Amino acid sequence: MTMEILGNGFLARNLSPLAHRHPGTVAMAAGVSWASGTSDADFAREAALLTQAADRCRATGRRLLFFSTAATGMYGAVDGPGREDSPITPCTPYGAHKLALERQLQDSGADHLILRLGHLVGTGQPPHQLIPALIQQMRKGSVRIQRAAARDLIDVRDVVTVIDRLLAQGLCGETVNVASGTAVPVERIVDHLETRLGLSVRRRYEEAGAHHVISTEKLRALVPETAAMGFGPGYYRRVLDAFIATADPSTAA
Repeated sequence: MTMEILGNGFLARNLSPLAHRHPGTVAMAAGVSWASGTSDADFAREAALLTQAADRCRATGRRLLFFSTAATGMYGAVDGPGREDSPITPCTPYGAHKLALERQLQDSGADHLILRLGHLVGTGQPPHQLIPALIQQMRKGSVRIQRAAARDLIDVRDVVTVIDRLLAQGLCGETVNVASGTAVPVERIVDHLETRLGLSVRRRYEEAGAHHVISTEKLRALVPETAAMGFGPGYYRRVLDAFIATADPSTAA
């Protein structure tokens, strides 16, 4: 028996090497992954899928691994670093949806682990997600930047390592932020991409965006191995360099 992975997208594919290690877990790596392009129908489908998965886990005694968000939609209005126990007022429909699903799962009676993810970066991620979308804009000669926006980038390979360690501990009923803990201004991300890709692009600024920091205190306590992952102010550069080195040439080379 192996871990059941619901979904076949970016995160699901990266989780597949762990399947044999965690047979008592169902990972819900399906559902809404596009914070700005979703509809009520998309939200309803993910809620229905979560209900079905939680019911099956409760009946079979398995643990449901659910992926939520630690992005602006969840923590943008929090005073100080966004902690798992912070009082939350979601800033976007996507954030409100993910928080509602967390509560739905907590009330389901199923064993579960909720991971609030930062902005994952890695080979094969959908073109609508942050880094591929920025690169596509830049290759067309201009990029739109929200002046106040910052993003916490984390390599999907580091995320998979963290998930492996958390699942191995048998955690249940917990919510954990999985992020680097550093909020990088989007303009700085564009600076690095411009240098690495050898581009000179026109920047169109919007007076919008939010800057928030994700607390990784709980993550670091649970997974001491994160100390060797290089999280810190310069970590995002390594993440971007790895993406550029391995991405499809049509989007990144």
